Amino acid sequence: MDINRRDFIKRSALGYAALISTPPIMASSMNNYDGEILGHGNFKYRLKLGWGNQDASKFPVNNCHEMVQDRKGRLIMLGDEVKNNVLIYDRSGKLLDSWGHEYPGGHGLTLWDANGEEFLFITDVNHGKVFKTDLKGKVLMTIGHPSEQGGYEEKWAFKPTETAVAPDGTIYVADGYGSNYVLRYTPDGKYIDKFGGAGDGDAQFSTAHGVAIDLRNPARPTVLVTSRAHNSFKRFTLDGQYLGTIFLPGAFVCRPVIKGDYLYAGVCWSRLRYLNQTPSSGFVTILDKNDKVISNPGGTAPEYRDGKLQLMVQEKPYFHHCHDVCVDNDGNIYVCQWNANKAYPSKLERI
Repeated sequence: MDINRRDFIKRSALGYAALISTPPIMASSMNNYDGEILGHGNFKYRLKLGWGNQDASKFPVNNCHEMVQDRKGRLIMLGDEVKNNVLIYDRSGKLLDSWGHEYPGGHGLTLWDANGEEFLFITDVNHGKVFKTDLKGKVLMTIGHPSEQGGYEEKWAFKPTETAVAPDGTIYVADGYGSNYVLRYTPDGKYIDKFGGAGDGDAQFSTAHGVAIDLRNPARPTVLVTSRAHNSFKRFTLDGQYLGTIFLPGAFVCRPVIKGDYLYAGVCWSRLRYLNQTPSSGFVTILDKNDKVISNPGGTAPEYRDGKLQLMVQEKPYFHHCHDVCVDNDGNIYVCQWNANKAYPSKLERI
């Protein structure tokens, strides 16, 4: 199905409302897919649904929102269950540690490697704050409502969903559930400026859910920002000047994750094969350095006609809502899911 980006935007509002109200698929139906091969071309994976399962009476989860990997190879997952906001795994799925009781809206997790010293940035949509911590959870800095530094009016909503940190330490905060700006801060948390805002313009966002620094071209670093309800990633200069849009029809993408030459993302929701059908759930999408989709593990194969990417949808209910992915050095993908019957992270083992 050929689909124009602006026409798709007009139709997306009703679909996005359905996303929020769509009940999750029952976990028992998903277990039938464990061990299946997913993906396309040279990017195929064996699905390991129970990779991160734990004793829920001791280490419960609600929504597994995001995951990062530290220099030691540990996989650090953030969720919104205050009995243990953070679960730390090794690559085999063994639980190494847990901490965190103060993030009821724990949503975004970014790891910043500052010349060998590692820090975490946690966004909490309930508190409306960004917390910089060490790897054991000690809070080192807090960024609150932008009105405190003249960035917003007091009445504007601030519900940050993600952060990214540039090589010089500049902090980018995506206010995806609030006022849809990306705000820039100095390394010590002082407000610089903002760009974007809500709207359907090229440089505006509809759910600025994720943000990442793209360093694949060292001579031209850029910022990638999710505009989820537009089914898009939007590219900007480091100071917020709009450069272009990567349109991904049918895919309500979450955070952009860059590993090597490739861009990975969880798709938290997609439609079935035609826009007037019942909403479906998500998959994982992978793009090459030319912004071309090359594989959709859990989704339909990417298809281009006359250079235009066609509608992408979930193939089978392998996943509920893929909220984030983490990619290790062997190319394995770890998938965190939202609204997924309290599911622990799953693994896509590269084959």
